[in-house]
Amino acid sequence: MSLLQILSETNPQNYCWGWNGKRGGRYVLNLQHPIIIMKIVSACLAGVNCKWDGSSRPNKEIMRLIECGKAIPVCPEQLGGLPTPRPQTEQKDGRVLTKTGEDMTAQFEQGAREALRIAQLAKCDEAILKSHSPTCGVGKVYDGTFSGNLIEGDGVFAKLLKENNIKVRTEEELERDQE
Repeated sequence: MSLLQILSETNPQNYCWGWNGKRGGRYVLNLQHPIIIMKIVSACLAGVNCKWDGSSRPNKEIMRLIECGKAIPVCPEQLGGLPTPRPQTEQKDGRVLTKTGEDMTAQFEQGAREALRIAQLAKCDEAILKSHSPTCGVGKVYDGTFSGNLIEGDGVFAKLLKENNIKVRTEEELERDQE
């Protein structure tokens, strides 16, 4: 009998199963005596339909982290009081604007502060966020022309997390790390 079989038969509810895509093998995490590094993640990556257009961008690894109790999904835009769906926004000159020029910066900043508070309460030391978003983008965000062009910069929430010493990366970086 393998160690994996012994562990799963002794107390299966105390373990979270997953696949290690890097090595292609199965692994097990002991949740009875966990050393959990808690993460905060973009809710849209967890399959929550909270993107501006009411859709999501599910990511299997993010969903597994949540199922294992290692990540908490948040949508700073919803936490800032914005509805779903909502007008598309991009950053321009330090502001978050809709295509028609409506300034949504205050709602984005409020949502970022609320999401940061959740991250701090849960003792999160890392965030995995949706790339290019005006809220969650890391390193590159859309330029405010609504043409798909990217510029250097961070989303409102990503910037706030960095200012509070929480490591930030995107789902794209997570996927590259697993290859």
